[in-house]
Amino acid sequence: MTMTGHDHDTFIDLSAGTPALFTLAARGLPVLLGLQFLLAGQALFGGIGWGTHASVGGLVMLPVAVLFGYSVLVPRLRGFAWWAGVVLVLYLGQVALAAAGPAALAFHPLNAALLLAASLIFLFKVERRRGRHRIAD
Repeated sequence: MTMTGHDHDTFIDLSAGTPALFTLAARGLPVLLGLQFLLAGQALFGGIGWGTHASVGGLVMLPVAVLFGYSVLVPRLRGFAWWAGVVLVLYLGQVALAAAGPAALAFHPLNAALLLAASLIFLFKVERRRGRHRIAD
């Protein structure tokens, strides 16, 4: 079985489109996460301190919440719910690792890489839906 046309769960109700806020959150999340990597590098090697990294880390919750909320509440976007859940769990894990102390912080960069990868997969799926919508018109 191939996943083309309307038999793919992220292609449901393409005529209704993809909400702009959902798309913006999917595009913004990898950007914020990339910024987090830069800020962590600056905190380690550039002497800027960890405050900005922590603040932006809290801001990351906004697109994560938007993606998860839309994915579970908007019926045509429920095909994204699994990946939105993965992103949410990885984000919550990231916060827990940051708060748990030095031993747990050793896993913080690994989890951050997984979170970035999951956000890029999510973005790919959103853009694929948007591209399929344009083709369907």
